[in-house]
Amino acid sequence: MKLPFRKKAPSRKRQVQTGVLRQWGDALMFAVVAACFIRWATFEAYAIPTPSMEKSMLVGDHLFVSKLHYGPRTPMTPLQVPLTHQTFWGMPFASYSDALQVPSFRFPGFSEVRRNDVVVFNYPAEEEHPTDLKTHYVKRCVGIAGDSIAIRDMQVFINGKAADNPEERQYRYFLKTDKVLNKEFFTDRNITEAYPGADGYLLHTTPAKAKALASLEIIQEVQLLKAKPGEAEPAVFPQAPALYTWNQDNFGPVYIPQEGATVAITPHTLPLYEKVILDYEQNKNAVVRGGKLWIDGKEVKQYTFKQNYYFMMGDNRHNSLDSRYWGFVPEDHIVGKAAFVWFSVDPTEELPDKIRWGRLFSLIE
Repeated sequence: MKLPFRKKAPSRKRQVQTGVLRQWGDALMFAVVAACFIRWATFEAYAIPTPSMEKSMLVGDHLFVSKLHYGPRTPMTPLQVPLTHQTFWGMPFASYSDALQVPSFRFPGFSEVRRNDVVVFNYPAEEEHPTDLKTHYVKRCVGIAGDSIAIRDMQVFINGKAADNPEERQYRYFLKTDKVLNKEFFTDRNITEAYPGADGYLLHTTPAKAKALASLEIIQEVQLLKAKPGEAEPAVFPQAPALYTWNQDNFGPVYIPQEGATVAITPHTLPLYEKVILDYEQNKNAVVRGGKLWIDGKEVKQYTFKQNYYFMMGDNRHNSLDSRYWGFVPEDHIVGKAAFVWFSVDPTEELPDKIRWGRLFSLIE
């Protein structure tokens, strides 16, 4: 006669440990899901790594970007590790797979992108990553879809009228002096970009500060370094100096594409809209051959745009790679509106002066 096998009941201690682990696992899962939802739909934190927006925004500013203003985008790259962007934290390994790409749409927001908004977007010219995982840039929107934009002698014109200038915009100057100026001289005047050269210093600052510097006895001259009309800068969009003798201070006029608008495609206009049509409009069979546009094997002499585009510029006008160099920003690349600075550190200072207390929780304008 065989006796029935009796399993040993799990101990009370083991049951408690399993319950605690399950609770912690559930809590962690909820926290990750909640963080992903907040980051996707409401606000996301970013840091400013370059001086292209000085003095409106400073290197070391940490800001919150509102997804609510323009509406959050649905993910285009769903195979991605949560709470990462391009790579794993601090490691050079990709945190996503682009094997699956899905169409994206945008939920309704509080407003459309407006002129002078400070906008975070995915860098359009980047080709190494999918659209929603391209590097984040922050610039000021100076022109919206349907505008005609031009720059004449550093002044932006929208539809033929002079645009409002950011109060803290900066330009490049040469400060001529036979004196040695130490770091404190520039720090006291809130000038963070100053580099010694022959007979003086090359610096980026506001017109008001340049005027104040020129009044000092130790300064012999403060010269604004600007490009002249007709001096073609080959790197400037659309990188066709034979057709467009534009530079960063004298640019356009050029029409900013608007959804539903139609433009004629000619040898003169094709360089302006070639990248838009080939790279941003999801035209699978579009090519430029022999100076002409071909879609689905047929020559196209006019084109109707499928989405809105924007023209972005940095407030540090002579130290910003922006739409003057790489063209228009598509609407599906827009991430959100820069809302406010929640924290700010000065990378050139040591404690206790490292934290910029006056910038904490300051609104971005």
